[in-house]
Amino acid sequence: MRRLPVYLLLDTSGSMRGEPIEAVNTGIRVMVSALRQDPHALETVYVSIITFDADAKVVVPLTALDELQVPVIDTPKSGPTHLGLALETLGARIRQEIRRSTAEEKGDWAPYLFVMTDGKPSDIQLFEQQCPKMRSIGFASVIGCVAGPKARKEDLQPLCDHVVSLDTMDSAGFSGFFKWVTAAISGGNKSVGATSTVALPPPPPEIQVVF
Repeated sequence: MRRLPVYLLLDTSGSMRGEPIEAVNTGIRVMVSALRQDPHALETVYVSIITFDADAKVVVPLTALDELQVPVIDTPKSGPTHLGLALETLGARIRQEIRRSTAEEKGDWAPYLFVMTDGKPSDIQLFEQQCPKMRSIGFASVIGCVAGPKARKEDLQPLCDHVVSLDTMDSAGFSGFFKWVTAAISGGNKSVGATSTVALPPPPPEIQVVF
């Protein structure tokens, strides 16, 4: 069975402390629960979660949906947003985890990457170095979510195929985002390989598609 790898990069910098990170935890549970009700997703989707603040941590290595233990993600009291380091970490994981096609058998489907942040990368030089490397991996789609008043779509533009914005960092906003992620994964799950670009489902009202 070919796997559909889905990587979530989640901002856990100090500014996400409190309600925002609680809402993210709720959203992840909603997403995993919904995907488990889709028989095709249950067979093919594998999920990895990487968080980033001053450090980048692989909270969940690439794991089958039915074996996934949903973690509780927390944040430090304060700290920077090292998205560049997170991308560097992601690149190393993908080299280890993704099965490439060979003459004998087909490898994994092209992976999805979802990046959620409430601010600009603190390690901007490393971030700018990593963006072309991410482009060369061949993701099915790289989707960014900028949340809250300090996040700007321009910061994620070099990395992402699509960027959406959340005006509010509460549970309604993040739940809307993760439900939309679920729909994107379920839809892509059936169409990957058929076309070179993956169409995204229409977003809920809490979310604005910036590009």
